[in-house]
Amino acid sequence: METDRKFPHRAINPATRITTEPALNCSCTGSRMVGFPVAVVLPAGGSGERMGLSTPKQFCDFLDRPLISFTIEAFERINWIQNIIVVVAKECIDLMKTIIHKYSHKRITLVVGGQTRHRSIFNGLKVFTDSQVYDSKLTKPEVVIIHDAVRPFVEEDLLLKIATAAKDHGAAGATRPLVSTVIATTSEGCLDSSLERAKYRASEMPQAFLFDTIYQAYQQCSDYDFEYGTECLQLVLQYSGSKAKLIEGPPTLWKVRFKVFLTSAELSKCSVSESLSQKACVITGVQQDAVQLAHCLEKTLLTQIMVEVISTPVGEEVSCIQNISAKEYRNIIYVIVNDTDLQEIKQLVESIGNTSLPILYPVVVIMVHLNKSESMPFSNNMDELGAIRLLAKEAKQKNILVYGLLVNYPKETEKWNDAVANVCLIAGTLIKDRNAVLAGQLFVA
Repeated sequence: METDRKFPHRAINPATRITTEPALNCSCTGSRMVGFPVAVVLPAGGSGERMGLSTPKQFCDFLDRPLISFTIEAFERINWIQNIIVVVAKECIDLMKTIIHKYSHKRITLVVGGQTRHRSIFNGLKVFTDSQVYDSKLTKPEVVIIHDAVRPFVEEDLLLKIATAAKDHGAAGATRPLVSTVIATTSEGCLDSSLERAKYRASEMPQAFLFDTIYQAYQQCSDYDFEYGTECLQLVLQYSGSKAKLIEGPPTLWKVRFKVFLTSAELSKCSVSESLSQKACVITGVQQDAVQLAHCLEKTLLTQIMVEVISTPVGEEVSCIQNISAKEYRNIIYVIVNDTDLQEIKQLVESIGNTSLPILYPVVVIMVHLNKSESMPFSNNMDELGAIRLLAKEAKQKNILVYGLLVNYPKETEKWNDAVANVCLIAGTLIKDRNAVLAGQLFVA
């Protein structure tokens, strides 16, 4: 068995490594800029003992998808994170490969974990330094983020704050106020003392470190630390002298530890999804027919949800996206007349994908095509359907659900009102259900 060169008594765990895509050179997403390379290590080697399940919790289904897949996506869509290292138990390697392939995850390096949390994290870090063991070609990051695979509710704002703080202070981590008072007991099971709750915080994930700082701390720590330690911030304080900057995180940072937490997570997401369906924006160009349809939709939809109409002249698409992002619209109805060119929709989808909208909550984009041409052949509709399906397949990887909705323009007022009512009914249903299976379908009003 191969051993660590600095500590001969410490065995190196063998690694299985697959990289699905080279690290990105770009270090920005939307308006976010990071001037230093960042990577993520996701320890996912837990056995799920506390869950009381035969399947480790990170692989349990959450809304019909493995929990770890949502966590990976939260990091995957942030362009300034260059590499995502997923550390799993040896017996779960094939399962993890299947998940990576099925959900088209990118920038993933898969590594076999150790027997304890710290050993697994250290294995993940070694990918960047020990090329002989890991056959690694990854560039060592300046900052590395460590996060739990079973904490899917993490957003870019917090990650950016923690990564930046780690760059400045050497280490940084999220905290939450203590909910319960912590007490110490005597050997007889009686109260010995209690902590003043206001002075203490619960340490949470994510945490971030200068890579050399956390790596050197692991090189110096004892076997006792590897076996029984769980706190990376304390490890860095003890062996590198870096006092971590603490940043208060949101209430959604909780970790799935028990079976009931999966139900709570699903209820949390369903509750948020319900609230996300309460407002939408309707985007048009400046064509009169498109604007007229948009305001008809606004008037009818207002009985169900809040609606804002945005008429965007050519060349002002950037300000439109900024408006959508600032107001956190996750339901977008895009109206076009006669034109079947999807280039503007593609640009819209790409721009939305580069915003910081949370990955767990899909964005719905409904392309409403108002057909005023009486001579449009049926084959054109089929071509449009094929193009929408291709676009929707690509968009779904960014958690953007694209649907098509065809409206044939009737001359009679009564039929026009019926068509508008049908558009609102279909659009309202798509917004409420957020059904990924139907993404890419062309509906006819």
